[in-house]
Amino acid sequence: MISLSMEYYSKILSGIALKKCYDIAPPRIKQYLKQEIEFVISKLNHQDHVLELGCGYGRVVFELLPYAKTVTGIDTSKNSLRLANQLGKEEDNCEFLEMDATSLTFKDNTYDVVLCLQNGINAFGVDKLKLVKEAHRVLKPDGIALFSSYIKQFWFPRLNWFELQAKHGLIGEIDHESTGNGTVVCKDGLRLDITDVNDFRVIGKQLGLHILLTEVDNSSLFCEFTKDI
Repeated sequence: MISLSMEYYSKILSGIALKKCYDIAPPRIKQYLKQEIEFVISKLNHQDHVLELGCGYGRVVFELLPYAKTVTGIDTSKNSLRLANQLGKEEDNCEFLEMDATSLTFKDNTYDVVLCLQNGINAFGVDKLKLVKEAHRVLKPDGIALFSSYIKQFWFPRLNWFELQAKHGLIGEIDHESTGNGTVVCKDGLRLDITDVNDFRVIGKQLGLHILLTEVDNSSLFCEFTKDI
């Protein structure tokens, strides 16, 4: 069953429209996005095979190419993947595939690094345990996975960005009566929560993972785990 969020990002907020969200991002949001990528880069080495879950039009993939051997991006949106392939046509160490992040077709122990950034754990609208478990499955022994969400203190810059997206007609009008406490709700049905420290700890405990939680740039909360050898 396809969730509303997955359907939204597959058809409505995809391709050129998704790219525009980042093009119009305010300075504080662009800082946050840059620091997320810098944190990921600090975890990479040049021999890594990297997988990004929910790659969209390739924004993160292209930033990581100089720091990894290969980067694979998967997404459910044909529009976004089409744009990613257009933008990356001159690159030889990346690929973009249509795939559900909770049902990856890769073999066990395939990737050195698996990424799910910028609140994808919520934006996908899928079973979080299944998502994290599947990321763990395709990791190589001693490989690392990085999932990120927002910290609660980043609420106002985040809300401002969503309001700007709504103003440009990229998402539905914000439902201010239902929006708050980390959750953004649009009148067209889109709803985006966050995964906080306690949520990540519960996920780690349920899956038997030793997780490391790190706040980055007073905006991102990263959950990191390593696959045991």
